Amino acid sequence: MDSYQENHQEEIKYLSDTIAFINEEMEKEEIDLLEEKSDLIAARKDRYENTVHISSDFESLVDMNLYHSQINNQISNYNTNSQRIKKLKKMISSPYFGRFDFIEKGFSEKEKIYVGLYNLMDRNTGQVYVYDWRAPISSIFYRYELGEAMCDTPLGISRGDVLLKRQYQIRNSKLKYFFDCSVRITDEILQEVLSHNTSAKMKNIIETIQKEQDVIIRDREHELLIVQGVAGSGKTSIALHRIAFLLYEGLNSSLQSNNVIIISPNAVFSHYISSVLPELGEENVRQSIFDDLVLDAFKGRFGVETRDMQLETLIHSRTNTVGGDQRRQSIDFKGSRIFKQILDRLLWHYGHQLIVFEDVYYNGTIIATRQQLKNRFLHNEIGIPMAKQLKIIEKTLLEKVHPLQRNRLKRLEKIVEKSEGHEFEIKSFSRLLAIKQAKAFRKRIQRFTNVDYSQLYELLFNNRGLLVKLSKSLELPDNIEEIVTTTQENLRKGQVHYEDYTPLLYLKLKIEGNDLFSEIKHVVIDEAQDYSPLQYEFFKLLYKNATYTVLGDIQQTIEKMIDHSLYDDISEILNKRKTVKLSLDKGYRSTREINTFTQNLLDEGGKQNYCSIERHGEEPLVLHHETSESMYEAIIGDIAMYTEQGYESIAVICKTQDQAEKVYCRLKESVQITLIKPRGREVTKGALVIPSYMAKGLEFDVVIVYDANKENYSSDFDRKLLYIACTRALHRLVIYYKGDKSSWL
Repeated sequence: MDSYQENHQEEIKYLSDTIAFINEEMEKEEIDLLEEKSDLIAARKDRYENTVHISSDFESLVDMNLYHSQINNQISNYNTNSQRIKKLKKMISSPYFGRFDFIEKGFSEKEKIYVGLYNLMDRNTGQVYVYDWRAPISSIFYRYELGEAMCDTPLGISRGDVLLKRQYQIRNSKLKYFFDCSVRITDEILQEVLSHNTSAKMKNIIETIQKEQDVIIRDREHELLIVQGVAGSGKTSIALHRIAFLLYEGLNSSLQSNNVIIISPNAVFSHYISSVLPELGEENVRQSIFDDLVLDAFKGRFGVETRDMQLETLIHSRTNTVGGDQRRQSIDFKGSRIFKQILDRLLWHYGHQLIVFEDVYYNGTIIATRQQLKNRFLHNEIGIPMAKQLKIIEKTLLEKVHPLQRNRLKRLEKIVEKSEGHEFEIKSFSRLLAIKQAKAFRKRIQRFTNVDYSQLYELLFNNRGLLVKLSKSLELPDNIEEIVTTTQENLRKGQVHYEDYTPLLYLKLKIEGNDLFSEIKHVVIDEAQDYSPLQYEFFKLLYKNATYTVLGDIQQTIEKMIDHSLYDDISEILNKRKTVKLSLDKGYRSTREINTFTQNLLDEGGKQNYCSIERHGEEPLVLHHETSESMYEAIIGDIAMYTEQGYESIAVICKTQDQAEKVYCRLKESVQITLIKPRGREVTKGALVIPSYMAKGLEFDVVIVYDANKENYSSDFDRKLLYIACTRALHRLVIYYKGDKSSWL
């Protein structure tokens, strides 16, 4: 028997032993679960029969609390066992995917380390069948070739030698094959995984994590981790695996799922990534999009323009009018660090110059002079937010007046007693007068203790001289007059554009303070290039105690022109003690042919530092049609053909939402197809129609780009939309157009 056959027999036996152990553990756990369920039912019944249901008696309350505590413990144990059974069931099909043999310095015996989705250990003997991929020792599998290696352990750094690295394909509890590899996760298994069709959900990537990806996933040293990654480099998957790792490590650092939030680009994308963390054995964390943060903060006070509506407006205005450039400049200005300086100066100016403090008298007695109130307000060494500070002053004044009101009431009673018409209601009428006077007094005080962030924002644009004064020495856009006039008109109509939301939010948090989200310890910001510097200032105020993972791709910026300096701005704004910027330059999503094609859509600067995995497929097709009708017929034929070939996700990507709806209405007559809307359903298997900007971050087996003609895709703005659309394709890319094709093609 040759060495391969010996190894094969050894691996078959180990897999068989592991599967047998999993089955034994599941059987034990299921028996325990049934017993715990019976005990829980019995405990609830016992509590119902032996305790009173409502009582103010102390002894009865103690009894009820003891029962309640016991039942809570039983529920916790039941849930723990239930989760363990779920993990064991997941492991049955493929308990591990890798192994390495490691001999630690100072020891003579090598240890065989099998790496899988979860830990699998015999609690009686201490034998570890499988190590969780997130365990410190598992990092060796991803980072080292044969030879010297090291990893962090609770006891310090462990050093030794890797004697063997092996990878497996195990499906349905059967060993399909294994092979030894000397460097990292090899292209053989990587291509095997990537060549499969994508489902409607994002996959986990633990079998194919690369060294540079593992560094990002396991980073615990830096409070701010910034990643620039090319399209298809796995940024979002890495972010989710990083969360899974941090939550696993959270057993030591008290990080739990409710301490983490993901800021996603849109609701569709949030649905798309929702399955990965549960697959990795972790509870889903909180997800939000910026639009939701806006709605929560404003509570219906302003209009409902969303980011998708803003993008649609920009796309149409750039196509049809010159107004698009003006709107874009307004967006750039209102999201800039210069505008943040203006807002900060506005807050200072308001606090020092515009709050008109008054002398406060009550019943002929002076409570406080205007200078005393102003001095107290400005003497704010601990940084209490403006609105809270003014309310403290208001409360103090009212407390000083309270004892004087009793004296005032007595005087009023004497006055009423002497007046005609109230002889039989002296006390009640006096109290009524006192209440009216108290309300008037409070109203006088609130003239200078109430501050409203939206009124302050309106003041900035309605008072031309104020904006000029506050922007002294700052560089304003060339069309600042048009921006101011348009903003004035919108505010007068009660309308607020999407780009006004962030300045309003910033003013609101600076004025009122923020006690929300204090439990958030880690924030993941995906599609970092979509957010302005001022939005990062807002995030900094909102998540005061958090560390950050920030991921983006400057080539997928749509509405503005940016470069790598964006990441410098983010670093300066979030201002964490330890920050690192990393790059992912290898694309794993698409075939080499598609990657080569999409790189040619970029300008020369965007093509630098990009390399594609060696996975080959069909060349992208760019096909002309004379009419829209013939284009529809071709798309219908393509959907039928690619479905028959076994592709599970086929996306018809249009430029805008309007276009997507028109294409959907025509195609649905002939094929089963889904329309994806900004707040609509999640991405499903099969054929779908989606606008270009909403497809960002998603991936599909087949992408069909609708009507990429010269009129539809002409500007640099359109170029980015076309790039985003084409980079969504894993296996096949087809581009249709009528008339002249886009010059970008």
